[in-house]
Amino acid sequence: MNELVQQLFNGLVSGSFYALLALGLSVIFGMLGVVNFAHGAFYMLGAVGAFVLLDTVGLSWWLALVVVPVVLGVVGMAFERLLVARLVRLDPLYNFLLTFGVALILQDVVRLKYGVASQPYSRPALLDGTVNLGLFDYPTYQVFVFAFSVVVSVLVWLVLARTRVGMIVRAATERPELTQALGIDVRRWVTPVFGFGIALAGLAGVLAAPMRAVNSGMGADLIIVIFAVVVIGGLGSVFGSVVAGYVVGMLGAVGSVYLPAFSQSLVFVLMALVLLLRPAGLFGREEGVRT
Repeated sequence: MNELVQQLFNGLVSGSFYALLALGLSVIFGMLGVVNFAHGAFYMLGAVGAFVLLDTVGLSWWLALVVVPVVLGVVGMAFERLLVARLVRLDPLYNFLLTFGVALILQDVVRLKYGVASQPYSRPALLDGTVNLGLFDYPTYQVFVFAFSVVVSVLVWLVLARTRVGMIVRAATERPELTQALGIDVRRWVTPVFGFGIALAGLAGVLAAPMRAVNSGMGADLIIVIFAVVVIGGLGSVFGSVVAGYVVGMLGAVGSVYLPAFSQSLVFVLMALVLLLRPAGLFGREEGVRT
C-alpha cells in the first residue's frame, strides 16, 4: 500500500507539469483554435532560461521563477502578433505547420549553443532534503512543485471564475463565437491570453529545471502527452485540462511500476476510451468542439 501511495504521489508531481502545460495550451486553443506545437519548445526555453540566468549572471532560481515566465510571456505575445495572427483566418493546418517549424528552430538554436548533453541544475538550498508525509519520506522540492502547481491552478481558476476579465476570457476560450455575438471583442484578448499560455509553459520549465534533464529535446518528449491531456480533459476546457493533467500523471506513474511494458501507451489508451465514450472530452461541450 505504501508503494502504491508513493507512486500516486509521484504521479501527482508529474501531473503538476502536465496541468500547467495543458492549462496554457487549452486556453490558447480555446480562444484561437490554434494547435500550438511550439508549446513544448517554450517549456524547454523556461528550463534553459533558468539555467542561463544562473550560469551567466548568477540569478537565483527563485528570481528565475518570476523573470523567465514574464519574459517568455512577452515573447509569446510578440510571436502571436507577428506570426500567428497573420495565419489565424486560414486553414488551421497553416498555424500548426508554423508552430511546428518554430519548435524545431528553437530546439536547434539551443542545441547549437549547448549541444545535446543535459545541463545540470541544482535544487534550491531551501527546498533540499526530504519531508515526512506519514507513510514515507519524500523530496521537499517535489512536494513544493506539487503544492505550487495546485496554488497556481487555483489562482488561475479564481481569476477566470471570479473576475470580469476572467469571465470574458473564459467565455471567449470555451465559446468564442457566442461571446463575439454578444458584442465582446474577442480579438483584443487574444494576444495577452496567448502570452499568458506561453508564460505558464515557461513557468513549468523553470519548475522542471532542478528535476528534469535541461536539454533541447525536453519539450519534444512531452508535447504529444500534453496534447493527449488536453483532448482527455476537453478541448478548450480549462478545468478539464488541469484535472486530466493530474489523472494522466498518476496513470503514468502507476503504470510504470505495474505495467512497465505499456506505461508509455496508457495515456493514449485512456484518450481513445474517452473519445469513444465522450467525443468532446471529460469536461468539454459537444457544441464547442472545433473541427
